[in-house]
Formats: sequence, structure tokens, C-alpha cells
Amino acid sequence: MKTPWGDIAVSDAHVHFLSYPFFDELARQKGAPILDDLTRLGFDFPPEDPEVLAQRWIQELDRHDVATAAIIASIPGDEGSVAAVIRRHPERFHGFFMLDPTQAGAPDRIKTALESGLRGVCLFPAMHRYSITDDRVSSVLESAALYPNVIVFIHCGVLSVGIRGKLGLPSRFDMRFSNPIDVHSAALRFPGIKFVIPHFGAGYFREALMLADLCGNVYFDTSSTNSWTKYQSSEFDLAHAFRKSIDLLGAHRLLFGTDSSFFPRGWVRSVFESQAKLLFDLGVGSDDAALILGGNLRRILAH
Repeated sequence: MKTPWGDIAVSDAHVHFLSYPFFDELARQKGAPILDDLTRLGFDFPPEDPEVLAQRWIQELDRHDVATAAIIASIPGDEGSVAAVIRRHPERFHGFFMLDPTQAGAPDRIKTALESGLRGVCLFPAMHRYSITDDRVSSVLESAALYPNVIVFIHCGVLSVGIRGKLGLPSRFDMRFSNPIDVHSAALRFPGIKFVIPHFGAGYFREALMLADLCGNVYFDTSSTNSWTKYQSSEFDLAHAFRKSIDLLGAHRLLFGTDSSFFPRGWVRSVFESQAKLLFDLGVGSDDAALILGGNLRRILAH
């Protein structure tokens, strides 16, 4: 892809694969069909076949010259949708999936998913209302640690799911379980796992920095508009977050992402453009930019 440094192979570490089962589950929770609602809100209802949705994403990535993307099955139990896509297109996608460790059989789901080719386990403690220090999480991490080069993505800080609000669905998330400090003991116990904290900690930037400074197996993803910066002092902006993260973690532990999700919006190029310009303006060199914008993701997921 053309960047301020020249051509760089860009890989997106954070794309939600909003499959048919995802929207079907929202309809179940609403207790009514949601196709008309989605049409009114400007969302395309996805096809039942995940391969058809995958083809649309491939066309979208090709249009923007994106080399690969990590796609996330965004409800627990939907890992089969992404696994089917990964089998067909391993050169374009990295497969991640959402897991609720409080559900029965979670360690077995880890085994099945990772042996099907998925590479990232995504935990949302506030959404599913559990602590990372819970013994059930430890069981899940023990299962994940048996597989090489696995990412465990843990959403911390502020969490909102826009489509839920637009559909009038409640989001009973519990921020008691959102502090990155809770990840510390797990990161120490499982040094072979790469732990990824998205959105720079989404409001817990200081705590995320402390965690990552103490644990070399903790990474940040840079995805979304990072609107959490509004909770910081008036002098703080995303440039400060990038600079401080690079100073403490190094460029090799930052993963660029957009948090793209639905169609017809598709891949959110504006996030890429704003973050690439920010890095260039900060004086980040081409080698470090290539790592952040895709090289790191491909490296840590390499077999």
C-alpha cells in the first residue's frame, strides 16, 4: 500500500467478521426480526454462507491494497464461520474468535478452534462479567498455552457495541472487570502467550503501559478512532499515546488495526490514513512503520 514512507505491506489486526449467526443472535435477543431495522440503519444483512461474506471482504481489502486482516468471530460460538474462511483463504486472513470462559466447555472450544486454524482468542471480561483472575480464565489460558504463536486479545477499558444501541438492545457491561492490571498475573504465568490489549487500553492507558512495561509478552493494538482520549487531560491526544507506547514498548509491540466491521462501510481507511500520518509526523522511520502497520502481526502469527 502507498504510505508516506513508500510501499508497505499493511495488515489489519482488528476486523470484526459480522456473520449471519452474529445478527441472528442479535435478533434472538431482541425477540423480533431485525432485517428492516438494519436496512433503516444502513447496515447490510450478511449472507448465510460465510464464504460469500469473505469474498466481499477480499474485494474490500484488494480495493484498499491491504495484504491481510485478522478477522474476529464476534459472538461466542461462531468460530466455525471464521474457521471456514481461514481454510479457504489462509493467505488473506488470520482467524480470531470471541470466547466466554464462563460457559461450559470453554477449554475444549479453545482446542477445537485452534486446531481448526484459528490463531487468536478474544476475551471481553466486562461484556461477559468475569475477572481475568477467575480460575475459569486460567483453564482457558492453560489450553491456549499448549499451542505456539497464539494471541490472547483482552478488551479492557471502555466498551460499547454501537449496533446494540442502535437496535435498542441493552449492554450490561461491567467495568469492574476492565482494568489491564488484572492481566498482569496471567501474562507472567504464561510467557509464551502474546497478550494483546486493544485501543491502547481504551481509557486505561496508564495502567496498560504499566502492564506492558513489566511484561514483554504484552502488545497494544491501535485500532479504532480511540475516542477514549476524551477522558484524558486536554493536552493529551493519540499522538501522545503512540509516542509513549513506542518509547516504552518499542515499535515491535504495536499492531495497527481499524476495528472495521460492517458493510457497506467496509474497511475504515480513514483510521489508517490518520494513524499513518500521525506516525510520520512523529518522525517514525520506515522500518518501524512497516512493523507497526503489518509486520508485527504477521511475525507473531508465523508458524
